Amino acid sequence: MMKLATFIVDKRNLVFLLMGISLIFSAVSRSWVEVENDLTAYLPETSETRKGLDVMEEQFTTFGSAKLMVANVTYTRALEIADEIAAVKGVQGVTFDDTTDHYNNVSALYDITFDYPEEDERCLDSLNVILDRYAAYDTYLSTTLGNQLAEIIQSEVNVIMVIVAIIVVSVLVLTSQTYAEIPVLALTFVSAMVLNMGTNFLLGKISFVSNSVTSILQLALSLDYAVILCNRFKEERQTHDIREAAIVALSKGIPEIGASSLTTIGGLVAMLFMQFRLGPDMGICLIKAIFYALFSVFVFMPGLLVLFGPLMDKTKHKDFVPKIPFVGKFAYATRHVVPIVFALLVAGGYLTSKYCPYVYGYDTIVTPKLNEQQVAANMIKENFTSSNLVALVVPSGDYEKERTILKRLDAMPQVNSTMGLSNIEAMDGYTLTDRLTPRQFAELADVDYELAQLVYTAYATENGEYGKLVSGVAGYGVPLIDIFLFVCDYVDQGYVTLSDETRDKLDDAAQQMRNGKLQLQGEDFSRMLIYLNLPESGDETYSFTDLIAAVAQEQYPDGRIYVVGNSTNAYEFKKSFARDNVVVSVMSILIVLVVLLFTFKSAGMPVLLIVVIQGSIWINFSIPVFTHVDLFFIAYLIVSSIQMGANIDYAIVIASRYSELQHQMEPRDAIIETMNFAFPTILTSGSILASAGFILGQISSEGTIVGIGESLGRGTIISIILVMFCLPQILLLGGRIIEKTSFSVPAPLRRHEGHGRIAVDGMVRGEINGTVTGIMHATVEGTARLELLSGAVEEADGNEH
Repeated sequence: MMKLATFIVDKRNLVFLLMGISLIFSAVSRSWVEVENDLTAYLPETSETRKGLDVMEEQFTTFGSAKLMVANVTYTRALEIADEIAAVKGVQGVTFDDTTDHYNNVSALYDITFDYPEEDERCLDSLNVILDRYAAYDTYLSTTLGNQLAEIIQSEVNVIMVIVAIIVVSVLVLTSQTYAEIPVLALTFVSAMVLNMGTNFLLGKISFVSNSVTSILQLALSLDYAVILCNRFKEERQTHDIREAAIVALSKGIPEIGASSLTTIGGLVAMLFMQFRLGPDMGICLIKAIFYALFSVFVFMPGLLVLFGPLMDKTKHKDFVPKIPFVGKFAYATRHVVPIVFALLVAGGYLTSKYCPYVYGYDTIVTPKLNEQQVAANMIKENFTSSNLVALVVPSGDYEKERTILKRLDAMPQVNSTMGLSNIEAMDGYTLTDRLTPRQFAELADVDYELAQLVYTAYATENGEYGKLVSGVAGYGVPLIDIFLFVCDYVDQGYVTLSDETRDKLDDAAQQMRNGKLQLQGEDFSRMLIYLNLPESGDETYSFTDLIAAVAQEQYPDGRIYVVGNSTNAYEFKKSFARDNVVVSVMSILIVLVVLLFTFKSAGMPVLLIVVIQGSIWINFSIPVFTHVDLFFIAYLIVSSIQMGANIDYAIVIASRYSELQHQMEPRDAIIETMNFAFPTILTSGSILASAGFILGQISSEGTIVGIGESLGRGTIISIILVMFCLPQILLLGGRIIEKTSFSVPAPLRRHEGHGRIAVDGMVRGEINGTVTGIMHATVEGTARLELLSGAVEEADGNEH
């Protein structure tokens, strides 16, 4: 370690150069990062909803769409606006009528569909034309087009970062001993943050959650590492010059900081085992962030300490953090009472946390702040009747089966309406998939019967249905949409001549049919849209989606059936949470337990520390039960991993210090000194992590981020309280358990050297030159001349003498 530390310190100028180049590169490459804004992208690959989404993306075209609400407008003017929007270039159609679905409370709601797929930028161009035209009106827009959500989240994160930075500087000023150490710590943090952000592009695509909170959590989780090295440097500076102090501090800090980081990394590793792949996505981003923090502390910070060393010597100030002997005195006085209260609290937290109101959709989540999208969605929801849309995907090719399914679903009270090729009315009472004979088609299209027969003959020939030609086409039935589009193709190829007016009407109808077919019929699958009057999430909704699948499966017993929508997304989230909840809890405890076993070389100590932090997790997630605030499920999985991995560091600081002092002084004095020692570290790390969490929860408008932030801030505060006011009593009362479960080689109580007659009573290790008299249970390495008064002496060859 000394050789490595010497190399790093002496090559600091080279390190500065390479770090500068890396930071410039990272500042540029951070814009290369691709961000995924759709949580359904992280559903397990084996889930039915994920498969259904993949099928829909492959088989169907989803045209861009938007809901535009115009408030304070008369119905007459609303009709005019509908016509004006429909005339905008790129608009395929506008749905508007006098029902409460589209006109209510002197407000109009337009369902706008564009000519292009939703990922086409031309949709946004057309939408912007509409918004500019009606900028003077009171409008509210709800759409998934563009990256509006990503832009909103990024602007909120920028504000959060500024506030967190102010808090960090304030805390560091309070807990520092020299003013000049603050820029050292700040440069170390910022460099690690920039390096991490600049290398995220190597991961391909990351979630909007990881992109938003990783930098903030990196700062909060890894701050201790730089503080530890800085404190080591100040300690060594008392007896060494600046260069030597940096070398010695780094050589001692690497194993100490490395050990401290293992519990944090261990907690984050548990997220990698989640079935819902947002966990692994965020876990990898945070673990990478921790590694960059360690790299910055071990490689970059030593040079900064040497550079700022003289200034640190000149800017020393008094210690602003007070001693807290009353906490240690309270712990000793209540050592027989508090553990009992703690046990009751933990038991209550465990039982209550089972009823935490987890939700799996956004429809019931309330955020402290609303962004423009949420305000628009709420206005539309408050003024107009809305439906919960799910898509049913079935094998294509059988319109009658589709008609049967839609008819059954339409009869159910949970369904507002359905739409599929089999129930869309085209004209004169016929649906698009009704089979028409040549005579029916002739009457519908107002053409000669002979011409209709000719068209049907050509259709049968092109589709290889020669049997129809033999038996005659008079009774040959062809779906309206198929024969109509076939006729349009013949017109386009010049086989049939029509007037310009008729041709325009035909082209318009054909385009609408082709668009409908693109949306509802693929090469292998057909899609039906079902509008429910049920909420997006909830057990009743989940049960009904299962019923929809069962109804379809009756018609296609051997076919693949998919039900896809926000409700099925939430249903899949619930299914994955049932597994991930157990996996994350067990894996985080096991990984941290292994790290603590090697740290303390005792089975009892790790268990006691884990019980304290796990207790804080249970208490944390029992609070929403009493506040009746819905919590997005992913917040538990992520925050519980962070709490177990990071908050346990506070417990380790206290336990380690008390283990050192308990053999040197009385228990009361040892716990008082321990709490005085641990308080600045816990104050620094805990206050920053809690502040970061609460600020995320209060300033962000995104439900997932809000849940993570509020839970993390609240959980960190609870952990600090339990560690400060319950753990000391547990250590005092559980000392015997810790000692009896220890498997380490005992450290010597003290060293003794003497000459003359010396009495020894206890386990010893060392060298004796003289005469021994007494009862021995020992192994002698060397030459022994003994007179055996009783018992036996056995040499290495196994022979007794």
